[in-house]
Amino acid sequence: MTNNTLGEQVLQIPLSDRWRIYHRLQELMIPCSCPPDGSLRVQVNSLLAAILVRSTVMQCLAPRQELLNWLEHCWYL
Repeated sequence: MTNNTLGEQVLQIPLSDRWRIYHRLQELMIPCSCPPDGSLRVQVNSLLAAILVRSTVMQCLAPRQELLNWLEHCWYL
């Protein structure tokens, strides 16, 4: 995300993953758009929305090993 505040965030997502992330955020009822400049704009209005955006992006872009490490860490806690 472009900054650490709530509000509109501009994500630079690879084109190959942008629509998949966009559609998942729509399913989660997080307002977002894909303007012609190739970015993904997301309206982050709460901490929960920020967590869901981060989780969605991580799920689509993180390497498998990083996801496994994260899951193991969560189970440990």
